Amino acid sequence: MLPKKMTTEERLLWLADIEEIKQLKARYALACDDNYDPDGIADLFTEDAVWDGGFMGRAETKEGIREFFRNASNVVAFAVHGVSNPLIDVTGDRATGRWYLHQPMVVHGQEACFWLCAQYEDLYARTEQGWRFERVLVKARAFSPYKEGFGKVLLADLPT
Repeated sequence: MLPKKMTTEERLLWLADIEEIKQLKARYALACDDNYDPDGIADLFTEDAVWDGGFMGRAETKEGIREFFRNASNVVAFAVHGVSNPLIDVTGDRATGRWYLHQPMVVHGQEACFWLCAQYEDLYARTEQGWRFERVLVKARAFSPYKEGFGKVLLADLPT
């Protein structure tokens, strides 16, 4: 939401911050869709960040996130991260963001494909390298076999 009583310069900075955060999320989705590039993903996080995927796992620190995503491509053979509907609030050098995720995916060793529908709740920090994730929280709303659809199976077990 637009803060009230901003100068033109403050408003331009606020808009630029929001756009940079949108670009950060787009780079995250691109790195995930690039076979879960662990270095590309980790570089988008602060040193003490947390990635919390709920039933998909959790990683703490930039290096822990890098290590977690090194294994992701051994589980997920294909994924497309469609993120939309950003709600971003910026306060100084901190920000929050909420997004929707619509993700078709294929798991190694499975005949079935899956739909993941989730909400992201992100925390961001302005760093010397620009905006970075402090926390990414993935709240799954549906993880369903493609063939069944999430109308019949809302949350399937994650294949191992």
